[in-house]
Amino acid sequence: MKRAVILGAAGFIGSHLVERFLAEGWRVTGVDNLITGTRRNLEHLGREPRFDFVERDICQPLDVIAGPIDAVLDFASPASPVDYLEHPLETLHVGSLGVESALLLAKRHAATFLLASTSEVYGDPLEHPQRESYWGNVNPVGPRSVYDEAKRFAESITMTYRRHRGVDTRIARIFNTYGPRMRLDDGRVVPNFVAQALRGEPITVFGDGKQTRSFCYVDDNVEGMWRLLRSRHEGPVNIGNPHEMTVLEFAQAVQRLVGSRCEIVFRPLPQDDPRVRQPDITLARTLLGWEPRVALDEGMKRTIAWFRERV
Repeated sequence: MKRAVILGAAGFIGSHLVERFLAEGWRVTGVDNLITGTRRNLEHLGREPRFDFVERDICQPLDVIAGPIDAVLDFASPASPVDYLEHPLETLHVGSLGVESALLLAKRHAATFLLASTSEVYGDPLEHPQRESYWGNVNPVGPRSVYDEAKRFAESITMTYRRHRGVDTRIARIFNTYGPRMRLDDGRVVPNFVAQALRGEPITVFGDGKQTRSFCYVDDNVEGMWRLLRSRHEGPVNIGNPHEMTVLEFAQAVQRLVGSRCEIVFRPLPQDDPRVRQPDITLARTLLGWEPRVALDEGMKRTIAWFRERV
């Protein structure tokens, strides 16, 4: 039986990955320090004999994880502005020391390593939509740089371990992903808008709402990870939904789907917030045969239902 080690397993995407690998017949060891993840995301797996959990900071050596390992998937990082601005040094550390610790684990076990990178490596892009060949437009000293530059370094050290240490690596550049198990307080646009609409509060849009985003449902994201891991592609691959919409249009969609008449209010745009975000997924389509399947309305209905029980 194959075994995966999933770092950041108690987080939003990580917990869905755990379920997918178990469904595929793998054993799974989940690792998380619970800074932003929560055991609640995994509690339904408590009686699953093929799953075990290790509470650990991956910046520390991972030699406590013994036995054969076939894949290491690194999803361990604060990923929302609220989290990485609250934990800036931890974000830099997990994107550098933590990624190298994960790569060393993969090297010791001759395991395939998959890095969860991000569309934030493109910064506030001057190319639209963004292809993997685009090098980005990132402010290296702004407040968001703790996340953007940590992920850019993570990609660099991943490729270095591939070229010079023989580690079999994959890199996924993940665009805005949403779905059940997002934290209500994580500060990203989906939980913010949904929670405000469910509570009957004004929906807060930063800027004029004309900036764009592309939203990918978590099940589609996980399918992309699964296919990428099983591919032989060595470079980064965009995993996201190419359907682009403005933030204001998304706020209006949330109003409609929640059935809320709450007003929309506008606040100043944070520093270095990207004006556009849309993946070019030509590579994922041709290389992996992957593209998103879940329409926004369907994915948001599932997500709203999950949030409705928790607001």
